[in-house]
Amino acid sequence: MQKILVVEDDFDIQELLQSFLQEAGYEVAVANDGVEAIDIFSNSRFDLILLDIMLPKIDGFTLCELIRRQSQIPIIMLTALNGEEEQIKGLDLPCHEGRSTISIQQN
Repeated sequence: MQKILVVEDDFDIQELLQSFLQEAGYEVAVANDGVEAIDIFSNSRFDLILLDIMLPKIDGFTLCELIRRQSQIPIIMLTALNGEEEQIKGLDLPCHEGRSTISIQQN
């Protein structure tokens, strides 16, 4: 079974992602902040990381850089940020090479 690490501090989004991924047959671990994510990542093997950018303790940009020092695991960055500066910063990071930006705005 493939294993996914979800790094997200919003409990509702955590629950949604975890439920959806488990129903799709994935094993899921959840971290609430960047420090917890490093600890979980260091003690287990994952096939994919879903990474929020706006995290407490260590932000997603920094966490991505730290993970890249140890692994080439695919990382998909999730964010509510839609500013051009944040998108450029995210695209410049050594995350998964199949990059895309999608802006979702709530009405």
